[in-house]
Amino acid sequence: MSLRLAIGKALARGLMKPAMRRQSNAGQARVAMEWGARLFLRDPPDTQVRAWGEGGVRLACGPVDPRGVILYLHGGGYIAGSPATHRAMLARLSVRTGLPAILPAYPLAPEHPAPAAFDAARAAFARLVAEGHAPDGIVLGGDSAGGGLALALLSDLCRAGTPPRAVFALSPWTDMTLSGGSLASNARADPLLPVERIEELRGMVLGALAPDDPRVSPLHARFPGCPPVFLQAAATEILRDDTLRMADRLRAEGAEVTLDLWPDGIHAWPLAGRWLPEAGQALDRIAAFLRPLTPPPDRPGES
Repeated sequence: MSLRLAIGKALARGLMKPAMRRQSNAGQARVAMEWGARLFLRDPPDTQVRAWGEGGVRLACGPVDPRGVILYLHGGGYIAGSPATHRAMLARLSVRTGLPAILPAYPLAPEHPAPAAFDAARAAFARLVAEGHAPDGIVLGGDSAGGGLALALLSDLCRAGTPPRAVFALSPWTDMTLSGGSLASNARADPLLPVERIEELRGMVLGALAPDDPRVSPLHARFPGCPPVFLQAAATEILRDDTLRMADRLRAEGAEVTLDLWPDGIHAWPLAGRWLPEAGQALDRIAAFLRPLTPPPDRPGES
């Protein structure tokens, strides 16, 4: 563990986790996440950003291959986060992969409970296809709630016979039945997420859906014809078992799964690419997974 990660964990445990315990509504969570991004996260040089859809962005950093694209769904517990909070990380991934990235803005709970986020993610994928991207030229990605959302969209696309090229999910929240053992066993070890707020958070998100509905709990979904999937998490997270069981579920469906389980870390730590050596290393592993898979091979008739 680097000294910076050790300091980051201490700050998360001493400042951020208690603040998350005290937040009384989604608005406070949104303000905290947006201001944190403004203060600590910066786009790398040569990042180009333009508007995409309603509130979303398209970004690229350095030379990119237009035949492929990353569709990235931000985390934030379905109640917070935005393209602005995650674009710096995606710019760093863009320069590593040579791919542009789309970060859509999806509606947040509790004002817009499930399945609003899922419907918006599906619409974003459809828009990319309408813009000329073949499904097998699109990589899905996401972290935390956004990682679960990416996997839920993956199931929908697989069942429709239009799977993406590949998927990566960072510390994904995959099971709203809250049956993972690490919710209890890692309650103290997790330096960031206060497990005692997770049932309240689930209540804000679910709306009328059952906790095992595959649109919010991809652990309970089907994945016929699934493309390669990369799952990354820390062994000390409360959501560790959401990742481990998701890997088992996908493998049972015949998917090729790369499980990147780190012995220690902070939830969705690749976001801190400017500060943590481990964040850059984690992005390097994602890029190494994606490079052999993208861009897609030329089709007949293409030059």
